[in-house]
Amino acid sequence: MIVIELFAPPGVLDQTQRQRLGKRMIDALMSTGDAHARAVMDSARALTQVLIHEPAAWITGDRHPADPADPPHYLVRVSAPAAWRKEMSAHAIERLTQALAECEAEAGRLYDEHHVLVHVVGIAEGSLGMGGRPMGSLDLIRHITAPHRDAITHMPTDGLPPGAAIDPVCGMTVDLSSTDLVLELDGILHGFCNGQCRRIFADEHGLPLSAELGSA
Repeated sequence: MIVIELFAPPGVLDQTQRQRLGKRMIDALMSTGDAHARAVMDSARALTQVLIHEPAAWITGDRHPADPADPPHYLVRVSAPAAWRKEMSAHAIERLTQALAECEAEAGRLYDEHHVLVHVVGIAEGSLGMGGRPMGSLDLIRHITAPHRDAITHMPTDGLPPGAAIDPVCGMTVDLSSTDLVLELDGILHGFCNGQCRRIFADEHGLPLSAELGSA
């Protein structure tokens, strides 16, 4: 569950622009190439929401009053489970800034003038909920991936690079030579993109896993 909030000065975006930019921001954040199974990313996309705010007042600390004729500033706040924050921050900052820049008439302004700030906020475990109950980050990953696990286990592996494997939880391609996030089941070595996918797989198959690695 990810919420993207865009704060923009009043009147900068009309309704059509707001709708277009909201969809563009979701596309930008969810774009990971072919790293994850498409169906998993579609499930994650369905839980992603964009809210666009136009504050009645916008005050900056540069001691100069804002001039409506000046190019607008933007603030983007991304709220996601705290366990995901560190891993997703660089991607979110880059791609959401790019999405805004692509809507600007003056190419590159948001990079040259630093008129867009992106805050990635981690929500504490147990502080998110759906269906009337709290859901931790592991619960959300289970919810997103569970309907697609069977398809993931049957994904073709012929085109994988040597030493690569498919994460059996989320479908991401993993380089087995560069990770220690692995588990062996029935003589097959499985690799995982992060500790949470590894923890879910271990829990569901009754495999031993240390708390440190399982919560990584």
